[in-house]
Amino acid sequence: MEGKGQKYLGSRGLIVLIAVMNMIVPLSLDMYLPAVPHMTQVFDTSESVINVTLVGFFFFMAVGILIFGPLSDKYGRKPMLMAGTCMYMMFSAACALAPGVEFLIGARILQALGAGCMIAVSTALIKDCFEEKTRDVVLAVVQAMAVIAPMVAPIVGAWIVTLSGWRATFWVLAAMALLCIAAVALLQETLPESERNGGSVAGSLKGLYNVAKNSGFSMFLLTVGVLSAPYMAYISVCSYIYIDFFSLSETAYSYYFAINSAASVLGPLLYLKLVSRMGGRRFMNVAVGLSLACGLMLVFFGSVAPVVFLLCFLPFTIVESAVRPFSTAILLNQQDRDIGSASALINFTHTVLGSLGMVLGTAGWSSFIAGLGTILAGGAVLALAGWLVLLKSNIKVEGIR
Repeated sequence: MEGKGQKYLGSRGLIVLIAVMNMIVPLSLDMYLPAVPHMTQVFDTSESVINVTLVGFFFFMAVGILIFGPLSDKYGRKPMLMAGTCMYMMFSAACALAPGVEFLIGARILQALGAGCMIAVSTALIKDCFEEKTRDVVLAVVQAMAVIAPMVAPIVGAWIVTLSGWRATFWVLAAMALLCIAAVALLQETLPESERNGGSVAGSLKGLYNVAKNSGFSMFLLTVGVLSAPYMAYISVCSYIYIDFFSLSETAYSYYFAINSAASVLGPLLYLKLVSRMGGRRFMNVAVGLSLACGLMLVFFGSVAPVVFLLCFLPFTIVESAVRPFSTAILLNQQDRDIGSASALINFTHTVLGSLGMVLGTAGWSSFIAGLGTILAGGAVLALAGWLVLLKSNIKVEGIR
């Protein structure tokens, strides 16, 4: 397996670094979820205010993605990655020291900007360092390793919260970032100066426009990106559903959450096995159909019991985690230049639509479960509409048509 020019990290070390950086986002969201209901009491505030620490993180991570991805096309991957990781580490520590909810929200915003840099630049490294024939495998491996994070994060988070309180979860994140900084120091630059974008900083951001005007790239990205919304809606409300609605303990909730997250490991594996046999079109047809079915099952049966709720949502978790490496591989193949900008737009779109899902998930539904089912079914319908338009148009998408 390639790992172009990585004398110190090697291909395996590079993959581990990329995977850990992609684990940062679910860890930043999921590790302190078991404490979210309790934090409303700690800070004497409402659920909606505490939810800003989730939604705000996700939104400003999108901003970081959009800024640092194109800048890495101008200044190189390593300087941007070092800057973003240091920012993430410092403000993770600031979150741990937050004296009030306003300070916590502000620290989460700056922490999120660093996380956005880590996500955008690490994805660009995959295109920089691996040829197309192995890129699919690397994307699947990174995705599989990354989804382990939400599987273990609530369990570890509940354990940490029980022993040391919610602040300790942010100290753990700061320590992980420090390890990433050490690895980035060993990273050898993957974008030669001859291939970087010249001109001003503002000019480098034009790469976003150059990528976005590729209609095949943009249309396919929106089609698959809409499936991020219902998954992140689940992230934002699942603790309330399991702990408040079903009256489970924080520890019991963490087990249910971990089971659902464990299922997402199957997605990248199924992607590698099924796409070559089924083809991209049939794969997408099945993915959209299963998503719609899961949404309808949640609406009608999700409130029966926690196990039923889990079983209704779990197939969609597998689908969403399979679609992500499938779509990322196709989208990266659409571009020969401005890879940082392409990576930024891919991750930005998923992040923004995920943020929208988090807002919709907590939007005052009479039942969080019915609301989640509605969001999932609606997202599947939008994905189906985009997919049909793409197939019936003359828009070219390499790898699909």
